[in-house]
Amino acid sequence: MALTKKGEFWYGTTSGDTQAELRSYSVANRHEAVRFASSKCDCGCRTFALQTDEEAGVAIRTCTDCGQEHLMGDSADYVEKAAPEAHECVCENEAFELMSGVCVYEGTHDVRWYYIACRCVECNLVGVFADWKCEAGDAAAFLAKV
Repeated sequence: MALTKKGEFWYGTTSGDTQAELRSYSVANRHEAVRFASSKCDCGCRTFALQTDEEAGVAIRTCTDCGQEHLMGDSADYVEKAAPEAHECVCENEAFELMSGVCVYEGTHDVRWYYIACRCVECNLVGVFADWKCEAGDAAAFLAKV
C-alpha cells in the first residue's frame, strides 16, 4: 500500500510506507535521513512500546511480546539524565513498528540527526514521533543498536 492521507495524518501498511514518511519529514527538517533500520527484538518480535526524551537524546523500546527493554542507538550514554515519556497513537494504541533513520555529515558516515518513525499496529498511522541532533559517530554501528 502507498501512503494515504486521512485528515491531517498519514497511514500505511508496510515498513516502506514508514520509511517514506520518515524521509519526507527529514527533508522538510533540512536534515535528510539517508540510512535506515527497522527495530527487531531478540525474541523476533517487531512491535514495541516507545518512550523518548528528545532533550536528553534518549529512546527506549519495550517489546510487546517478551517485555525486554532496549536503549536505542546511543541512548545508554544519556539515560541517567533523561525523563522518557511514553508515546501513544491518536487511536490510543501504544504498540508500534519502529523505523530509525539518520542524517549523516556530508562526506562522512557520522550521524548528525536521528529520527524515529512509528507505524501503529492498530490503525496504521505512520509518523515521526521523535527526532534530535545526534553526534553518535558511525551510522552503521548506531543503527545496529536500534
